[in-house]
Amino acid sequence: MSTTKKWHQNRFKTSRRSFLGRSVGAAALGTFWAEETIQAYQGNVRTASKPSDLRITDLRVAHVVGAPMRCPIIRIETNQGLVGYGEVRDGASPNYALMLKSRILGQNPCDVDKIFRRIKQFGFHARQAGGVCGVEMALWDLAGKAYGVPCYQMLGGKFRDKIRLYCDTDMSRDPKVYGERMKARFDHGYTWLKMDLGIGLVENIPGCVTRPAGVTQRSANQVQHMFTGMELTDKGAELMADYVGKVREVVGMDIPLAADHFGHIGVNSCIKLGKALQKYNLAWLEDMIPWMHTELWKQITDAIDIPTLTGEDIYLKEPFIELCKNHAVDIIHPDLASSGGLLETKKIGDAAMEYGHAMAMHFAGTPVSFMANVHCAAATENFLVMEFHSQDVPWWHDMVTGIKKPIVDKGFAAVPDTPGLGIELNPDVIKQHLMPGTEYFAPTPQWDKDPVNDRLYS
Repeated sequence: MSTTKKWHQNRFKTSRRSFLGRSVGAAALGTFWAEETIQAYQGNVRTASKPSDLRITDLRVAHVVGAPMRCPIIRIETNQGLVGYGEVRDGASPNYALMLKSRILGQNPCDVDKIFRRIKQFGFHARQAGGVCGVEMALWDLAGKAYGVPCYQMLGGKFRDKIRLYCDTDMSRDPKVYGERMKARFDHGYTWLKMDLGIGLVENIPGCVTRPAGVTQRSANQVQHMFTGMELTDKGAELMADYVGKVREVVGMDIPLAADHFGHIGVNSCIKLGKALQKYNLAWLEDMIPWMHTELWKQITDAIDIPTLTGEDIYLKEPFIELCKNHAVDIIHPDLASSGGLLETKKIGDAAMEYGHAMAMHFAGTPVSFMANVHCAAATENFLVMEFHSQDVPWWHDMVTGIKKPIVDKGFAAVPDTPGLGIELNPDVIKQHLMPGTEYFAPTPQWDKDPVNDRLYS
């Protein structure tokens, strides 16, 4: 026996022999611990799992609708009975995740980054990233459960105990009505607001929008903004600004108010509208043009005195870094279910911070993806605020258990300290809201094998 070990046992009396010796002495008091009792005691000590032996055995889907979006929830199962939950981004196909099943079976889910690097080639921008990101969420959930720690802790710890949310609000053509709807959000506890502000407000007013005959906002919504031929006139820009002014009269100037969904108008029209809106001090102008046009974004950002923002459709950190190092936008806006999952989004936030940019987070889905965002936001220092789309879905909070309710309370979400994402599903509620014709986590053996060579280089 080493000197150190012997000293430790003598000092703390923790050797098995000394333990049994003390137990014999206690027998006269009727508290004798037999060998069988000791074995049973040791066998009942809970160790979260044996992480090094954990292996993925299955991947299944429960396809939820009306949350308010259509959201496929995935469940990754393991050989030790632990399961992890993730979510394919709103509106995306569950097949984006199912096609990855054959690539992850037999893997240790605690090797999150290793598996992510193996499967990230199968993601792309916008909703095509949904499968990779959903799997990544579920892996973190499993790893947290295996080690008994919350996901934020595995990302490096938390900077905040609760997450500020902004609440999207159904639009009205009447700015007073819209203002009252948003004031109700403020009265409910939200400290950040966002409005839709599209050229549909003025499109049919003569002299507001110049465009080729027959071109409408609806007909052009699949054409990149710079290629539609639609341009906003001074009159159109002023009327849209007046609309925002009437909303501001209701909600006041003190609360941050962001704007989105402007329409597919050209760069010069974006600048014109931005200048018209400056006096209303908006928190940001979101996705005025497609995210990939860095130089055009910089042209807009440099020309106006309102923060610009983009990013909800960007996959992986490199395009965000390109935007940030060129200072093309003021704020980045990843959707964790598209940007690469928890760790990649944490990296995105940290990279943006190096260039002096803040990070807001886009989200529209179930509490599964919501909690993934909450953990990431807690662990990212330059986080500002996160979107919440489900304020008006009464059963949204009931989809999960194991967490304090309501999940969203007075415009904030508490960061849970329970392992993994911190939630479990409520089967009764999920089953009530499945996509017609689908089952609750039905077997998926057809996705078990895919005999292909995925390597990207020779």
